[in-house]
Amino acid sequence: MTKQEFRDFVKEKMVFLDGATGSNLITRGMPAGVCPEKWIMENEDVLIGLQKEYVEAGTDILYAPTFTANRCKLREYGMEEQIRQVNHKLVAVSRKAASGRALVAGDLTMTGEQLAPIGSMELEELIAVYKEQIILLEEAGVDLLVVETMMSLQESRAALIAAKETCPDLPVMVTMTFEGDGRSLYGTDAATAAVVLESLGADAIGANCSTGPGQMARIIRSMASATRVPVIAKPNAGLPSLDAEGKTVYSMQAEEFAGEMREVCEAGASIIGGCCGTTPAHIAALHKAFHAVKPAGTGRRPEGTRFLASERRTVAFGLKDPFLIIGERINPTGKKMLQAELREGSFEMVTRFAQEQEEGGASILDVNMGMSGIDEKEMMLKAMEEVAGVSQLPLSIDSSHIDVIEAALRRYPGRALINSISLETEKFEKLIPMAKKYGAMFILLPLSDAGLPESLQEKKDIIGKILERAIDCGLTKEDIIVDGLVTTVGANPNAALETLETIRYCREKQLATVCGLSNISFGLPQRAYVNSVFLTMAIQAGLTMAIANPSSELLVASAFASDMLLHKEGSD
Repeated sequence: MTKQEFRDFVKEKMVFLDGATGSNLITRGMPAGVCPEKWIMENEDVLIGLQKEYVEAGTDILYAPTFTANRCKLREYGMEEQIRQVNHKLVAVSRKAASGRALVAGDLTMTGEQLAPIGSMELEELIAVYKEQIILLEEAGVDLLVVETMMSLQESRAALIAAKETCPDLPVMVTMTFEGDGRSLYGTDAATAAVVLESLGADAIGANCSTGPGQMARIIRSMASATRVPVIAKPNAGLPSLDAEGKTVYSMQAEEFAGEMREVCEAGASIIGGCCGTTPAHIAALHKAFHAVKPAGTGRRPEGTRFLASERRTVAFGLKDPFLIIGERINPTGKKMLQAELREGSFEMVTRFAQEQEEGGASILDVNMGMSGIDEKEMMLKAMEEVAGVSQLPLSIDSSHIDVIEAALRRYPGRALINSISLETEKFEKLIPMAKKYGAMFILLPLSDAGLPESLQEKKDIIGKILERAIDCGLTKEDIIVDGLVTTVGANPNAALETLETIRYCREKQLATVCGLSNISFGLPQRAYVNSVFLTMAIQAGLTMAIANPSSELLVASAFASDMLLHKEGSD
């Protein structure tokens, strides 16, 4: 199955997944504590019988029992060298059960090993673990992949990157599990998970396990409000409890389960099934209740809304929303004390700047480590890690070096902003596909190999060429923020007028805009006043955000006053 075939398959109807595997196998004779993959291979008729019941109940997609058939988990049973045999055999068993009446998904989950810096596993090692299993699942003939019961957004990203780099046209569904507070174990909220996973290329996203259907509705509603792809709900049969023998049981019966799933579907779920405690009877009740229901269209992502995200927070904005500030201070250019600290391996000023800018009202933090005498790539990765420890704001990755940008995007556990992509040949050819691959937004800088555009029309032509290339790569207008390219009025008396016209032009094209404010006043006296007046003019022309110092009281007050006078929603 291709990604387009998957989109067609889920487009107009409710799609039904299967229910629990492990809890049902236990009731059918699988002892506790055994390696489930080995037991299934030795007792395949039991699994086939269960999955045939799911198909009869109306299941469209069966999950092959490869849930923990990765090298790390198999190592616990001394079976890591049998990984090929295990994955191939388990997919074959599910294919036999499906009998051509249901699709078979290769099932992946967490490895049980913690990623650095919390644990010892590096991101590239985890990606390699997932690649190994995905290659085997594709060889075995799965129709699609499902990455499920994920507690870590970063580990979900690793699985998606692995899939993208091994079998880029195989559909991938991703579901995370959330705690009672609506966040994953690692602190990611549902909307942020949806934004990051969709931007990275997941074909459907959602939640599984976690709770019963009643408690899952708000998670699904939050995800549906931030994504355009189908949303998955696979809850437990209520909350678990212990019976008289100390065994975990789920008391919600099939009809009650299907009844409570109505709110989940109304919240936006269109791919539904069951997790722990659910049986073929639960899926049959689901199918009976919803097979003729058209998927809900309510609560979906609003048109024109843009999203940037860290691992724990999403910043959403549109062209009519209040003005945003990208904090500019984490940049060693012209800062001798910061340069000295970085050469010594200290990030004290970096984290202080991050905290101060967030407190000052910044919505995004620009991170630039460009200076001599250091390994910029290593310092960028370390700076991102340090900033994430003190701030939840999304990051703008700012570097002149393509390899630094890629290393940062690959590691960043959110949806970053690239600062920037121009028509300079190397950046144009390499960074736009990179933005698509890692799900990033980017600042479009209207420069070419010839340097600054000589006229406003040339600037518009450059914007058009970069925009066309981005759309050809699968990006959209909502993924791009155009830099107005401010130059100093000291050298060009028309600099402000040309930038304002660029902003108006982009606004007409439904493109977000940004500018570096301080350039306008370079070499002039009373620069703060020039900057603030120019800012108010730019906001009136439609400027979306600026790279600036949020500690400037005059600048922030001018922006707030402009939003208020223009009566932007949320500025009162």
